[in-house]
Amino acid sequence: MRINRRDFLKAGLAGAVLPVVGTAQQAMTQEEAPTARGGRRPNVIFILADDLGYQELGCYGQRKIRTPNLDRLAAEGMRFTQHYCGQAVCAPSRCALMTGKHMGHAYIRDNRELAGGYQLPIPDETLTLAEIFQRQGYATGCFGKWGLGGPDTEGHPNRQGFDAFFGNLGQVQAHWHYHPYVWHNDEKIDLPGNHGDTGDRYTHDLMAQHALRFIRDHRDEPFFLYVPFLIPHVSLHVPDDSLAEYLDEGWPETPYQGPGYPRGYSPCDRPKATYAAMISRMDRDIGRILHLLKDLGLDEDTLVLFSSDNGTTYCCGVDHDFFDSVGPLRGLKGSLYEGGIRVPLIARWPGRIRPGTTTDHLSAFWDFVPTCCELIGAPTPDGTDGLSYLPTLLGRPDHQQRHDYLYWEFRSYGAQQAVRLGRWKGYRKNVHKDPKPPLELYDLRMDIGERTNVAAAHPDIVRRIEQIMAEAHTPSPQFPLLPGEG
Repeated sequence: MRINRRDFLKAGLAGAVLPVVGTAQQAMTQEEAPTARGGRRPNVIFILADDLGYQELGCYGQRKIRTPNLDRLAAEGMRFTQHYCGQAVCAPSRCALMTGKHMGHAYIRDNRELAGGYQLPIPDETLTLAEIFQRQGYATGCFGKWGLGGPDTEGHPNRQGFDAFFGNLGQVQAHWHYHPYVWHNDEKIDLPGNHGDTGDRYTHDLMAQHALRFIRDHRDEPFFLYVPFLIPHVSLHVPDDSLAEYLDEGWPETPYQGPGYPRGYSPCDRPKATYAAMISRMDRDIGRILHLLKDLGLDEDTLVLFSSDNGTTYCCGVDHDFFDSVGPLRGLKGSLYEGGIRVPLIARWPGRIRPGTTTDHLSAFWDFVPTCCELIGAPTPDGTDGLSYLPTLLGRPDHQQRHDYLYWEFRSYGAQQAVRLGRWKGYRKNVHKDPKPPLELYDLRMDIGERTNVAAAHPDIVRRIEQIMAEAHTPSPQFPLLPGEG
């Protein structure tokens, strides 16, 4: 049974429950769902960094970059140590977050550039998390980098459940933080003082301002706010007031000689200081969001989450070794080793989430859809790959369902597949040439850095992971993976 999204909205059923057949997980009813003060339905804010590494926050072990507000978020909430993004690059990771499907089932499985620097759009029939919130009567807003469909496409955020959008529709535009234009819903907004590499308006600041305005405008009704910030994705740009915070650190600097806008990433004289300052500026604006919630009396009404879309980048002036960006993990952005896909997740809800807690619950981006569905009393959509981690957030481990496995596939960077199976991690590459290349097996309990391949000692685990890789993969005409699928 499929419900047409347009017909549903035209029928005037906002706030009603979308019929779903064969849900992957039974959600709480509206009466059972946790509420905020006075029975109010909780607000949800999800803040997403772009290319932030697992160990680039103080609360995850960072020693050079200052992130006091995110550290406070962790101190007042819960920090996940085994959380994974949807994919090792931008667009598919965001698709997993918004649709609840892993890379074996998701429509978007890799970055694909179309005309104008926009990405392949998600189809109209895709049910997104924003639409689920919208149909439960929530105001919905997205402010930042979208990457799932450009102007005049069915993937545009206004056509995928967001009442309001401001930011970069395409990923290419987000490569420069002084881009000459942004999008406000369907309207292209020119920024005449911006020239790509330099300018008058730092676009991150504009997106943060719109997020704050959205909270003020919807203080009296439940809202879902998605803030996919551009930071710290290169190019390396930051206003002088933030850069000044790191100029006296005495760090050795090697200028990055980029080609600049519009041909490539921008040159930067102080790449280390700029990179650190970008993350601290994002942290500053997250602090502003938290302060506003408190000022408006919405603290106890709002679940705030923070994560990153993939691991640290490997180029263009970013010195991941200097910052120890992924700590002991192996790999960076683009890799299905841990450093490319294990990311921070922090959750805070005063009065509901016990402060200062840490969990090793195994979770991934596709769990966010069922988590929100359980939170607001909506049914989890049929075909969702995720499991709600709401019981973990609320301190109810006896009610927490566990994944049998987590699965990724990625046709780029060597055509990779990966599986997390309890303590075990299976990885293989070059599957576009050979559907069964040798599988690497790592015991993450003993070897978090994936240094020692123990496949020969555990043939039964290898066979099980190979079986999962075969079963979890469904062929995609848009993103063929195995030989003969193209």
